[in-house]
Amino acid sequence: MKILQVITSLRTGGAEKLMIDLIPRLKERGLEVDLLLFDGTDTQFKSEGIKKGIKIFDLGIGGSVYDPRRLMKLIPFMRKYDIIHTHNTAPQFFVAFDKVFGKAQFVTTEHGGSNRRRQWKWFKGIDRWMYDRYDKVICISHQAEKNLRAHIGYSKSNIITINNGVDIKKYATATPSEELERLAPGTRKLIMVAGFRWEKDQSTLIRALNYLPDIFHLFLIGDGVRREELHKLTEEKGVANRVHFLGVRSDVPQLLHAADYVVMSSHFEGLSLSSVEGMSVGKPFIASDVDGLKEVVEGAGILFPYQHEKVLAQYIMELENDLHKYRLTSERCVARAQNYDISKMVDAYIKEYNLLISKSSKFQ
Repeated sequence: MKILQVITSLRTGGAEKLMIDLIPRLKERGLEVDLLLFDGTDTQFKSEGIKKGIKIFDLGIGGSVYDPRRLMKLIPFMRKYDIIHTHNTAPQFFVAFDKVFGKAQFVTTEHGGSNRRRQWKWFKGIDRWMYDRYDKVICISHQAEKNLRAHIGYSKSNIITINNGVDIKKYATATPSEELERLAPGTRKLIMVAGFRWEKDQSTLIRALNYLPDIFHLFLIGDGVRREELHKLTEEKGVANRVHFLGVRSDVPQLLHAADYVVMSSHFEGLSLSSVEGMSVGKPFIASDVDGLKEVVEGAGILFPYQHEKVLAQYIMELENDLHKYRLTSERCVARAQNYDISKMVDAYIKEYNLLISKSSKFQ
């Protein structure tokens, strides 16, 4: 079985990291899997993928991923694979247009619980057409599936949920990094791993520092378009000396183990892989009470009201002052993370691929 995974790029992000973790595991199970990038710019994830033996193609370097010339560049790939599996908006749309040129089965994964284009009512019909072009639409959480069905207004059976997964063992057994202690010796350490994009809400966590003792420092792992905005906010709130921007890192498991609290503050999520990773390292995990986080965290970690920095700080101090609650929350988070091991995701993907190939062969 020949499968082509198609994604916008291998810049920072959960879906991008997932490609690097997922494809080698699919290949280990006997599938022939390649990766196609709309933007083939060299990145840390791309280098890691090449080292893992992933065959990576691209439609160009830099430029707009919505350049219509990519429609023509896609056509040759449509004819070489049994399954075309897309991720992210540009590949979803362009492959849907080019479906006529291939005989493959077409799959897409909806990685978010929401997105900007759903705010535009006129776009709903276009989205309905796009998703209808796919033989299978995979949502990464039940909430993401519920939101998608509500958005496009139908209940077709080709929409299913397969939770994204994480290499739990890799995160659970990592050795704590010494870097955080060198940067802020003797402090209590909060950490958040997320791109600096509009879906994420590092701002609430930064504001929460004003309600925490000075001994608390925040470490932000990631990068993106909001970096300058977040730097300015730390200065406005007078906490610039307590916030450490560490950029995109390859040693995230080690950094998470070195923290005292792992936090995910977001406007919404599909299913946050960073959250599952954070829950697997034996520290209390605290998250915004929003779609895509509530489903994963409720009953294990701690949910705080959306954009309510004062309550977030209050919950942190409750854990700080109650060692039993701190340990119990940590243990529950580790147990919950086991539900999202990547091996379960691989099994589910292979099952769906086989069903699609079996179905298509009956009509040939």
